[in-house]
Amino acid sequence: MEIQDSYQKAIRYAGEKHAELQQTLPDSIIPYAVHISNVAMEILVAASYSNDFDTEFSIQVALLHDILEDTQTTFQELANEFGADIATGVFALTKRKSLPKDQQMTDSLSRLKMCVPEVRAVKLADRITNLQKPPMSWTIEKKQKYLNEASLILKELKGTNEYLENRMELKIKTYKEYIEL
Repeated sequence: MEIQDSYQKAIRYAGEKHAELQQTLPDSIIPYAVHISNVAMEILVAASYSNDFDTEFSIQVALLHDILEDTQTTFQELANEFGADIATGVFALTKRKSLPKDQQMTDSLSRLKMCVPEVRAVKLADRITNLQKPPMSWTIEKKQKYLNEASLILKELKGTNEYLENRMELKIKTYKEYIEL
């Protein structure tokens, strides 16, 4: 399958699953598919600056990265549709809601460290995409927590992808303006 075909399959699948629940970006009417396509764009650009990077695999994981966490899709459904490697990568990116909220990110990061760099790159790309103007409903405390979490992600996933790490460092610096108003 060509990369364009696998992209179309994954974005359509994820787009439908998120749309079934009428998911939008926080505090907006923008469909959630915009977020997942932005994450895939970060991966596509990063891949062009990276050696030995499985772009097709990583883009599919990027497009599907929130599907287990935010929809009714099961691991088995995802594995049947896209294969066990992609489902396993998406699972590593999924926060376990059965854990206390303050342990969910560290749990996910520990699972991500055992994954191939392409899956870890999706985590960096996801947070880069989310380090834009925060939702209006977020408090200063929530923005600060999100920034701290971004710094933790960057620290824990250091050595994953130089391009994405540099981009995330810049995004972290610029995100501080939303806290220091």
